[in-house]
Amino acid sequence: MAEPRRWFDPSQPQTLQGAVMLCYITGALSLLWVLFGAYPLVTSIGLGVAGYGVANERRWGYWLGIVLAGLTVLVLLLALLSGVTAILLNLVFMVVLVFLFLHPHSREYQRIWFK
Repeated sequence: MAEPRRWFDPSQPQTLQGAVMLCYITGALSLLWVLFGAYPLVTSIGLGVAGYGVANERRWGYWLGIVLAGLTVLVLLLALLSGVTAILLNLVFMVVLVFLFLHPHSREYQRIWFK
């Protein structure tokens, strides 16, 4: 029998729960930006997929989240260095997301429980 899929797993450490919520929020806001004619980073939309993978304890979701959040931080840092200051809040949230994924509790939990 297949395991049930879930959008959120309250049994995970708080660091991973926070990462999943930030991934979903980032993905949802990216979809809203698309509806209003803006074009967010593709990595932002992919974070929603990563959040779903983490919520279902999939190792690919964990690594996808780290890679996409890290790439987004690099792009936002380059934009900030070129003088665009409007993205400062986005940069802060992406840095927090990277730290949530790389926190020792998150790393240990995914090493033991993720498939």
